[in-house]
Amino acid sequence: MFNLKGSIVALVTPMDADGSIAWSHLKDLIEWHISSNSSGLVIVGTTGESATLDVAEHVQLIQRAVDIAESRIKIIAGTGANSTKEAVYLTNSAKEAGADAALLVTPYYNRPTQEGLYRHYSFIADEVEIPQILYNVPSRTGCDLQTETVIRLATHKNIIGLKDATGDLSRLTETLEGLVSIYLDQEFLLYSGDDPTATEFIINGGSGTISVSANVVPSIISDICKKALEGNKERALELDKKLNELNSILFIESNPIPVKWILNRLGRIPEGTRLPLTKFSEKYYSETELILKKLSLLN
Repeated sequence: MFNLKGSIVALVTPMDADGSIAWSHLKDLIEWHISSNSSGLVIVGTTGESATLDVAEHVQLIQRAVDIAESRIKIIAGTGANSTKEAVYLTNSAKEAGADAALLVTPYYNRPTQEGLYRHYSFIADEVEIPQILYNVPSRTGCDLQTETVIRLATHKNIIGLKDATGDLSRLTETLEGLVSIYLDQEFLLYSGDDPTATEFIINGGSGTISVSANVVPSIISDICKKALEGNKERALELDKKLNELNSILFIESNPIPVKWILNRLGRIPEGTRLPLTKFSEKYYSETELILKKLSLLN
């Protein structure tokens, strides 16, 4: 049974200046997050620039991550696509690679109906025997997975959770209320996908966070999640408040542009991204460095 809670890092894909994947740095990042007590890693999700990777690279990244992790940390593979056929292929590839679960973003651009979303996810779950997490991020996909559809899908044995990146905490309440009305033989996991509201999300019944900020401060995010899950609301919010500026600057330009610049500035990864993403704007350098200094990440 898949029952992962806490801090799950939406891992960047390290790239050299020419855009090629920096494999040695991928290993370094995974080792760092293991030692930082992160609960899990999402490989080739939005933050991992899945949209700019070809299928072979996508599958190779999942396999490499599983091999490096050696079961020391849970690996969740991003396998969503706007083609159901492609999503099945990627999800099956993740299963064959040994990933612990798959994260499937709603089909982007083609904007399916709620019935289309239900059939899309049901088909993938029928085809591939691996724990699957729904991923709703309408600000990026132009497609909103409604709560009623989530509840319908939650009854499938292979659909075990939801990443909610709406930032709307009322959606969490609606989902929790809806889950009460159905019988499930295992807990349906609810993850925040919005760093600014993630701590409140967990305090109010969430299972954890799939976090961009955890790329930069994994130990702090892990501690926040631990405190929130234990019911220590005051300490969790106290720690979270210290990250307000970081959470803001990480989304001042399209993710993962800011987080990759920060990780490069901290010496963790090379400077590469792939077009159409560009380098972080210089006008934000000083502000970002000041935030890093306040967090004692830079001298």
